[in-house]
Amino acid sequence: MQSKNFFLPLHCELNLTAMKTSIIKTLFSVVFSLCLAVSVVAGEARYVFYFIGDGMGPNQVLTTEMYLAELQGRISRSLLGMTQLPYAGQVSTFSHTNGITDSSAAGTCLATGAKTSNGVLGLDANGNRISTIAEVLKERGWGVGITTSVSIDHATPAAFYAHVPKRNMYYTIGTQLAESNFDFFGGATFYQPHDPDDPATPSLYNLLDDHHYTVARGYADYLVKREEAERMVLIQDFEGLTTDYRGTGMLPYAIDKKEGDLTLPQITTAAVDFLSSRYDRFFLMVEGGAIDWACHSNDAATVMGEVIEFDHAIEVALDFYRQHPEETLIVITADHETGGMALGNSDYTLNLQILQHQKTSVAKLSDRIKELYVEQGSKLRYETVQAVLTEQLGFYTDSVQITKDEDRKLRDAFAMLKKNKGGVKTLYKKLNKLSDTAIRILNRKSKVGWTTGAHSAAAVPIFAIGAGAEHFTGWIDNTQIVPYLFDSVVE
Repeated sequence: MQSKNFFLPLHCELNLTAMKTSIIKTLFSVVFSLCLAVSVVAGEARYVFYFIGDGMGPNQVLTTEMYLAELQGRISRSLLGMTQLPYAGQVSTFSHTNGITDSSAAGTCLATGAKTSNGVLGLDANGNRISTIAEVLKERGWGVGITTSVSIDHATPAAFYAHVPKRNMYYTIGTQLAESNFDFFGGATFYQPHDPDDPATPSLYNLLDDHHYTVARGYADYLVKREEAERMVLIQDFEGLTTDYRGTGMLPYAIDKKEGDLTLPQITTAAVDFLSSRYDRFFLMVEGGAIDWACHSNDAATVMGEVIEFDHAIEVALDFYRQHPEETLIVITADHETGGMALGNSDYTLNLQILQHQKTSVAKLSDRIKELYVEQGSKLRYETVQAVLTEQLGFYTDSVQITKDEDRKLRDAFAMLKKNKGGVKTLYKKLNKLSDTAIRILNRKSKVGWTTGAHSAAAVPIFAIGAGAEHFTGWIDNTQIVPYLFDSVVE
């Protein structure tokens, strides 16, 4: 089944006509101005939404908005929901030990307000256990939900319930999830559901059952099981669906999704439904985890798809906020920036609209090319691969013209593929040289640049609306966010 072009339908959703867009933005401005006045004088928050775009720096957001504007034929920004919130600022992200943080140290700080060492979850720099905001609020009787677009035991979600010296202790992290007694968890799967050191140890699914968790596989299954569940874990139905993402530890990228795949907006909707039907106050953390994974691959089109998907999840919270404006707080930030993403790599122009021709992530493109190599071996010809590049990236067409130098680079990468050499290792995926070369060519044509395949020390954005939102402005450090959240909530 051929993947659809992810961006054009979303573009149509977000930008109906120039007149409608103008009216919507005017109404939005009026509503937010009223909300701004309310949030300064209103009571304290009893519904807290904490959104974390993993790896989402300012340019990940700006690139997405300028791309959507280019599709309208404008050099401008087509505003995402998050950037229209009335309060905004920047956040520094360094950890206790490193100028450039990893997700575990950053996640721990976003969950506790305390900096720690890279690689550590839920412990301070001296190895002492630190309570997270989710744990404290749960002790106060709040409903608590922790959700993500990657595995539920990954660094950022784990930072809200786990306390381990190493972030890769996935099975131990999973046992602490079961023991947390939080009300709702949602994500792709568990990265390590069985103890690698002792196969006789109960699986995480057995432990979840012992702690009265119902496991729903997919959104439709959630709707069936929601009423009777005491606690809920919502994951992707990898067994029931034909998907290329089994074993990856993440939901399919938005650009690669097929019908029936679980989405971050669906997880967010389910979490709000579950928590609000059981509690008169709740805390919900939502991580757009796959933004980071796409940035590690320096895959600009896939990054934008994940930012848009994350923004749709935020819209679920905004819908709830509009019903409870005096009692709701929404805060959106990131744990760090990934990739050193830059807008501009040559002259004073951008060509972001060319990315609309990309119909698949570089990860899936790599898998497709690898499958061809496995099937055909030495008989595989460049013309066969070239047809895939045309179909999935628009290469060798009037829309994405390939120069002689670019063609040579692609053919050289193909030669390395046939020799089974030249793989490119990213943090979460090993790409073949050909797919990596193709995406870098398309990025360069779009005028998007990257400085690294890892994290950077760049400041990240923060946006807020609602009761207590006035705290989240200006330039702040990530240690300040949790204290501000505590200042904003009801006792």
